[in-house]
Amino acid sequence: MEHFDVVIVGGGFSGSIAAIAAARAGAKTLIVEATACLGGSLTTNGVNPMMTFHAGEKQVIRGITDELIERLKAQDKSPGHVRDPGHFTTTYTPFDAEAMKHELELMLLEAGGTVLYHALLADVTREGNHLDSITVCTKSGLMKIAAAIFIDASGDAMLAVKTGVPVVKGRESDGKSQPMTMTMKMINVDREKLRTYMLENISSLNNDYQAEDIRTATHLACHGFVKEFAAAKAAGEITIPREDVLIFETNNPGEFVFNTSRILGHDATDPWSLSQAEVVGRQQCRELEKFMKRVVPGFEQAIVVQTGPSVGVRSSCQIKGCYHLTAQDLLDETQFEDTIAISGYPIDIHSPDGEGTEHGKLRHGGMYGIPWRSLIAQEADNLIVVGRCISATFEAQAAIRTTPTVGAIGQAGGIAAALAAQQGLSVHQVSAKQLQDAIRQQQGYLDF
Repeated sequence: MEHFDVVIVGGGFSGSIAAIAAARAGAKTLIVEATACLGGSLTTNGVNPMMTFHAGEKQVIRGITDELIERLKAQDKSPGHVRDPGHFTTTYTPFDAEAMKHELELMLLEAGGTVLYHALLADVTREGNHLDSITVCTKSGLMKIAAAIFIDASGDAMLAVKTGVPVVKGRESDGKSQPMTMTMKMINVDREKLRTYMLENISSLNNDYQAEDIRTATHLACHGFVKEFAAAKAAGEITIPREDVLIFETNNPGEFVFNTSRILGHDATDPWSLSQAEVVGRQQCRELEKFMKRVVPGFEQAIVVQTGPSVGVRSSCQIKGCYHLTAQDLLDETQFEDTIAISGYPIDIHSPDGEGTEHGKLRHGGMYGIPWRSLIAQEADNLIVVGRCISATFEAQAAIRTTPTVGAIGQAGGIAAALAAQQGLSVHQVSAKQLQDAIRQQQGYLDF
């Protein structure tokens, strides 16, 4: 049996940052990842850009998550944090996905961490509230791995459920989750032709586009085409239960990612349902490709180079932790005594029922804390949960689920795991003050 101080199940963005943080804090650290790369939604699901590192003009996501962007900037693989021309958030952060895969690996290996790819969680061994080991399925068969502290970064609370932690799936009233999205990437887009169209049709765009912002944008984003989309749906060319098109230019000029498909009524924790979602997503992307090439200026000669690769999941299960973060906490800009991360991203709910997106906006510059207690549960002594499945209501999760925020959560979880492993503590004995001091030492931001 392999033994580690800290084992992270899931090498998505939050899990990757958690592993780097734990390894830098001196813990013998392993990531167990089912796919072949780190980065999760940003690399395996094709999400681009990251949104957002800021609350108003103040950058509140720093630490390892921002260090990654600085490393990519140094290689011309990201422009860094650029102004959002639609003013949904202050900034967003485009990047090159292939470079991010490699850079996350380098950062983990430089810190002394280890990764096991192509390994899927199969079972756990526990004694009461203590998790002794996990069993993973690999190419060579089943493998047991032991650790002092485990981190669930699966996105779906897979390890937490097997450990006996109670969860809530989806919206509390009916169990429905936010729709999934299959992203699509197109290259060879005439970005200046698109820019001209946006300037000439600015009144029909969604969000709050301003002409000067469009003219000066180094990286374009466009949210609109409502009438055109409605006409295509009426003609039976589009089956996507959404009212508009949302696209973002990546780090690479003329390369755009679509956050437009909408896959309703599927369950990310049900393998049959998830498999069908992949099929539906690819069908919707094929419809989008034809629509864009026929209707949208600048896309006439565009080429699809990627869908997914896997369908993107916004939400599934939330643990019932020692503190359940609520929408009111966010809107009240709550400062918790045990805050371990700060975010300024608003409540952003893609309707589980069909068309429409509900937003719970903060004031400009508004920010809220995420408490340490939302990462742990009474039923588990040596388990920490990071990423989108921490303890939060359906509405609150719709704000804290985005990648910069879960990166900050992951860094806190990784540091806490290292502290607990090194001091022989349960996660409930970790000092919030000591954890906050250690986060600051790793350049994390915790000041309102």
